[in-house]
Formats: sequence, C-alpha cells, structure tokens
Amino acid sequence: MCRDLLLSRHIAWRLFLRDFSAQYRVSFLGYAWAFLPPLLNSFIFVFLNSQGLLRVGSGGGPYPLFALTGTILWQLFADSLMMPLTVLQQSKSMLARLNFPRESVILSGLLGLLVTLGIRLLLLAGMMAYYGVAPTFHLLLLPFSLLALCLAGLSLGLIIAPLGILFGDVGRLLSMVLPFWMLLTPVIYPSRSHGMTAMIAAWNPVSPLIITARSLLAGSAPEHLLPSLAVTAGALILLMLGWLGFRLGMPHLVARMG
Repeated sequence: MCRDLLLSRHIAWRLFLRDFSAQYRVSFLGYAWAFLPPLLNSFIFVFLNSQGLLRVGSGGGPYPLFALTGTILWQLFADSLMMPLTVLQQSKSMLARLNFPRESVILSGLLGLLVTLGIRLLLLAGMMAYYGVAPTFHLLLLPFSLLALCLAGLSLGLIIAPLGILFGDVGRLLSMVLPFWMLLTPVIYPSRSHGMTAMIAAWNPVSPLIITARSLLAGSAPEHLLPSLAVTAGALILLMLGWLGFRLGMPHLVARMG
C-alpha cells in the first residue's frame, strides 16, 4: 500500500493539472468558483441575520466574518467527504481500461481540495484585514486543525465511495444529508453550553474540529482541543480502514465498471 502510494505521486500530479485546469477553463466565472460556494452560503445567513429573520450571535466578533469562517471550514470537510466518490465516478473509464495505482486518483482530488482551500483562505484573510482581526501565534496551529478536518472527511469518504460506485443512491443521499448535518454543527452559530443543540454538538464529531479551527483563525487559544484530538485519532483509524477497504474493493469495482 505504501509503495503504491509513493508510486502514484507523479500520476496524481498530472491528473491534478489536467482536472483543475479543465474544471475552471470551461466555466464563465473561472477560478471564482473556488470561493463562491462558501461566500454565497455565508451571505444567505448574514442577510437573514441582518434582517432579524434569524437571530444568531457570533460570540462578540463581526457576524459576517464568523459565518464566512464557519462555511469555509465546513466546506473543507464536506468536499473532503464527497471527493473520493466524485473523482472515482469521473475516472470510471480510465480505471476500467488502465492498470495504475488507484491511489493516484484520490491524491489528485486531494491536491485540488488543498488548492481550493488556499484560494478560500486568501478570501478569508482579506475579510479579517477588513474587520481588523490581527493574526496571532496561535495561527501556527491552523494547518494541523485544517488537516484534521480534511482527514475526518476523507476517512468517511473512502468508506462511502465503494458503495457510491455500486449504488447511485448513495451520492444523492449524501447531497441531502450534508446540508442538514451543517445545520446541526456550529457553523453559522456559536456553540451552546446547554439545550438540545449542545447535546447534538457533543455527539457531532465535526463540531470540535470546526470550533478549534475557528478559534485559531480568530487569534485565540484553541477551544475544544482535547475532543478535536480524539476525533482526529479516530479519523486516522477510519482512514486506514477505509484505505484497506478501498484496496480490497477496487478490483471488484473496476470489473463492474468494465
């Protein structure tokens, strides 16, 4: 497994260059699509909050920045979860006809996620500068927190992807579940210490990851650090299991594709 992962890096880079350029070359707005989804999603909640239709606090900071930070972090998790299924479906013909390390397809999708995340973080940095939020040394921990969010989504995505290849209902179900899951996560509202939302957040594995990353972006000490570390450790275990299942299942899936 490790040998194939190492061998797949060159193919993954070429696939990434091909897919990333093609993805935005055929669209009118081009690379703007890298940051439009979280920007538009956060704008909806900012507008509802400003009109009094949705009364949500931000913990003391400007709510537009709070909402944009949460939606960018959530989008990283959601994209990481959907990515394995998406890239495998897009590469069906290549997987069925050519024999190459299958991990390269996943790695190419992961590279695309990281580049898109970088573009979105530039947008967020501009918003932070506009509202006068200065970075602190806690920002040095942000890459590890973002990596934990990506690992959590990728581990689930690798487990779900084989089922999604076999049954088209899985992808449709995920597109329905993810928006509802977002509303159950403190993405556009701060975490609560009591009530139903607090109980749901306590059992929601994405909640501590979002809260920790947001606190680092806000320049404060990491909140919910221990739960985030526990979720990250669980995500690593799931990632290894998902990778093993991916290796065992791909020959059968490729035969079905062919």
